[in-house]
Amino acid sequence: MNGKTANVGIVIVSHSPLVARGIADMVRQMVGDCVPLAWSGGNVHGELGTDAGGILKAIEAAWSDAGVAVFVDLGGAETNSEMAIEMLGLPRAALVSICNAPLVEGAVIAAAEASGGASLAKVVATAEELSP
Repeated sequence: MNGKTANVGIVIVSHSPLVARGIADMVRQMVGDCVPLAWSGGNVHGELGTDAGGILKAIEAAWSDAGVAVFVDLGGAETNSEMAIEMLGLPRAALVSICNAPLVEGAVIAAAEASGGASLAKVVATAEELSP
């Protein structure tokens, strides 16, 4: 946290804690520890859903002064991610982007791009190229 790294951070948000953790594990195995990475899955009761507070904690855990790219699975995850970004407050909120990209492929490609020191804009653009 607090900008320890120059690489863009990655956050995975899914309605399922198992899906979010599984994708984060896949990303970690592919890029190692050079990219800040966190996930949030499920609601406050551990059931299917999402939680803005949990997403905020994940953004803070993956924080980088280079920015954070957030990947979401369904509409509710995007809405709660937007709320979490607002809760983060300025100026840090301006350094967080929700990616319009497939969850698994987007997160993996973004992490690979981030591991090379790419900017937040480049990480997001590369991931969003995958979107139909």
